[in-house]
Amino acid sequence: MPVYLLGKELAFPPPDHADPSGLLAVGGDLSPERLLLAYRLGIFPWYEEGQPILWWSPDPRLILEPHDLHISRRLRRTLEKGTFQVTFDQAFSSVIEACAVVRRRGQGGTWITPDMKAAYIRLHRLGYAHSVESWYDGKLAGGVYGVSLGRCFFGESMFFYRRDASKVALATLVERLRAWEFHMIDAQVTTPHLMSLGAKEIPRQLFLSRLEVALSFPTVKGKWAKASTTVTEN
Repeated sequence: MPVYLLGKELAFPPPDHADPSGLLAVGGDLSPERLLLAYRLGIFPWYEEGQPILWWSPDPRLILEPHDLHISRRLRRTLEKGTFQVTFDQAFSSVIEACAVVRRRGQGGTWITPDMKAAYIRLHRLGYAHSVESWYDGKLAGGVYGVSLGRCFFGESMFFYRRDASKVALATLVERLRAWEFHMIDAQVTTPHLMSLGAKEIPRQLFLSRLEVALSFPTVKGKWAKASTTVTEN
């Protein structure tokens, strides 16, 4: 399959035109309009510093349904103890910065480039990108961030400085999404860690069909702190 070169036109090729690795297109930009269109089509950017912008739509696709989150006994005890204070949308820039710099096993670099950070901070200010923060003794200990459209949350990255801090943030996010009747978290690329938390692979075509249904619902837009949450049309 060919890999498409994007120009200034706000458009993408069909996701099922991606090559076997999931790579669909190269180029374009990271404007809010293009990013939101990409997510609505089941496409996401993923590249490293020094590369052009690469757009992906892998098959199979990894998703986590809110009711499938696996909570271990240790994590359940941590949640019950209230070891961490958890907030929504209180430190988005700090969360994405930490996701960019925290090293992970088997990872040599980061795909969260300065341009990517700036792009998602713009989406956060527009009310589409959200963070969940875990705090320990008043200091940021872990977190997760992603994009929300309709009843789908597109998970981007998570990090921790203290054990279980990111899992607590994820568990709290899933609890919120379950209460709002979200259909799924798009976990994008398969990893053993996400599979251990209850994520599963589904064919791309099924993912796109489920995404279409999820996007038929209004978007919960704006800061997700309880006092300022609003629901708006997509």
